[in-house]
Amino acid sequence: MIFIDTHTHLYLKDFDDDLNQVVEKAISKGVKYMLLPNIDSTSTEGMLKICRDFPDNCLPMIGLHPTSVKSNYKEELSLVEKYLSKENFCAIGEIGIDLYWDKTFYEEQVEAMKFQINLAKEYNLTIVIHSRNSYDEVFKVLYESKFPEMRGVFHCFSGSVDQAKKVINELGFQLGIGGVVTFKNSGLDKVVKEVDLKNIVLETDSPFLAPMPFRGKRNESAYTILIAEKIASIKNITIEEVSETTTKTAIELFKMKLEIGN
Repeated sequence: MIFIDTHTHLYLKDFDDDLNQVVEKAISKGVKYMLLPNIDSTSTEGMLKICRDFPDNCLPMIGLHPTSVKSNYKEELSLVEKYLSKENFCAIGEIGIDLYWDKTFYEEQVEAMKFQINLAKEYNLTIVIHSRNSYDEVFKVLYESKFPEMRGVFHCFSGSVDQAKKVINELGFQLGIGGVVTFKNSGLDKVVKEVDLKNIVLETDSPFLAPMPFRGKRNESAYTILIAEKIASIKNITIEEVSETTTKTAIELFKMKLEIGN
């Protein structure tokens, strides 16, 4: 079985002491591929270094995270453009709107999101959406900016069944399901049960949101398998089916030049 962790922040300081072991452990558990979303200009080089150190396993994205959208956001976006012109990336991300931490730069977040959607169109890249406390606002921007080839994923999806179906049916996007699905009373079990498995990709968002029984501790890509096990249990299918289907979806979504195999 092969799994893909479609969202992991391996470049954060949480992994400074044992990054190599973390990556090797993930690979040994069948998590052969790890996709790294960017945050802002302070994280880009560290992210790219990891992808150069593990070229067969780690793939980078480029983007400006909504919580990093401040008064200098145009400067940051110009750096995103610059990197796009000289490096290869699997997606634009993570981008979006965050109304949980700070609403001060809401209008700038909207503008930054629109700008980066246009970059995704120009470079034919997938978009990875951050939508904390901002589902309606994000959906409005996506609907206004929609173009025929647009594809993407709602990272760390935590919405309702109706919202999930809207993401899938109206936008043709996928749902990124992570460790929260293992939390009691998260409600994500209802979403997973109702949507087709082919519309789900696995993610950890490590070092955040570790699944049970590691909740509250550092998350890591090796725990992707625990998320897969929970999805298999909810849908009453085998973990092999979860592996095969979610891996195939991720490869297609991110246009990864890989062959599916064991």
